[in-house]
Amino acid sequence: MEILKLIGRKQPLFTQDIQQHEEELKQIVFNSKFLVLGGAGSIGQAVTKEIFKRNPQKLHVVDISENNMVELVRDLRSSFGYIDGDFKTFALDIGSREYDVFIESDGKYDYVLNLSALKHVRSEKDPYTLMRMINTNIFNTDKTLQQSIEKGVKKYFCVSTDKAANPVNMMGASKRIMEMFVNRKSKDIKVSMARFANVAFSDGSLLHGFNKRIEKHQPIVAPNDIRRYFVTPQESGELCLMSCVFGENRDIFFPKLSADLNLITFSEIAERYLETKGMKPLICKTEDEARAFFTKKENKKSVLSRVEAWPCLFTKSDTTGEKDFEEFFTDKETIDMKRFENLGVIKNELSFEPTKLELFEKTIEKIKKDKAWDKKQVVNLFFEMIPDFGHKETGKYLDSKM
Repeated sequence: MEILKLIGRKQPLFTQDIQQHEEELKQIVFNSKFLVLGGAGSIGQAVTKEIFKRNPQKLHVVDISENNMVELVRDLRSSFGYIDGDFKTFALDIGSREYDVFIESDGKYDYVLNLSALKHVRSEKDPYTLMRMINTNIFNTDKTLQQSIEKGVKKYFCVSTDKAANPVNMMGASKRIMEMFVNRKSKDIKVSMARFANVAFSDGSLLHGFNKRIEKHQPIVAPNDIRRYFVTPQESGELCLMSCVFGENRDIFFPKLSADLNLITFSEIAERYLETKGMKPLICKTEDEARAFFTKKENKKSVLSRVEAWPCLFTKSDTTGEKDFEEFFTDKETIDMKRFENLGVIKNELSFEPTKLELFEKTIEKIKKDKAWDKKQVVNLFFEMIPDFGHKETGKYLDSKM
């Protein structure tokens, strides 16, 4: 409930839809075998919990982070205990040969859910991280889709993003291109996706950073001009499972925009966050002023006995890739708003441009083979894939800010 209060909501978003379909969900999960890729990230853990607590026949979880996987298992054991089904975790890189051998040795799943992604806008700051984002968000998805087809998987689900609707940054555009590749494979396997808002306090997010700043006695920094929609970690898991189980071929689920999904600035959340800690924001004008707060002897001492105000720097956003507003679909997409109470569905036909997808594959393959590329090359390729791509380069990235 505390997270809901912080993001300006009183009630969980999908309660009515989950309750209405709970018996069917339980029955399907109980009789099915699941593979969750990227299962130790924030969304992956939430999805894994939603599956685990409904007692599946089989639940295998793959993630590159060994430490996060350990925490996932501890969390599941401490929250739910054990299930009768086959539950195992594997610390593997989805792009690796070891993962391919793992799939070859088993691969018997009804549902494959891919939650792995490079999700940060800041990942486009250099051409090398940008290429890893392309590999993770696009090519690993296409590869695991093909493996699912070959293994006779019933359904493949993967996470997109609200930023794929009229994208303005490379992360959102990479997910939009991923959707094109998924559509191509949908003629051979049933697929569904989800676009959703920011997951509150997910690993690496600005809100998650608030905890770290308090823990390390450092100032809180947040933009005061960007308004975003947020879902809780549990809601992210519910959205993904609903899309995976109930989505028709090529459906993309998203949270309906309504009074129940509150738009809020990061600075507002920061103020509410500090309030829960018994503090108020001490507004600073510069980074130096904010940092200097804890260098004063009296403030260092007071931290131990609790400060009444915490240094905060709230500024306007001026970095590359920030979108002025959020949207989950475009005016060119067909929307079903009647099937669920708080879930909207984008309905897609089997439609893709083979020459475009082949161009993308060959171009990326060539520049990787040449072992040299710059960001401009990749941006130009993205413009060929998405002609109305709204990318604007400001020359400034989040790594250049506190």
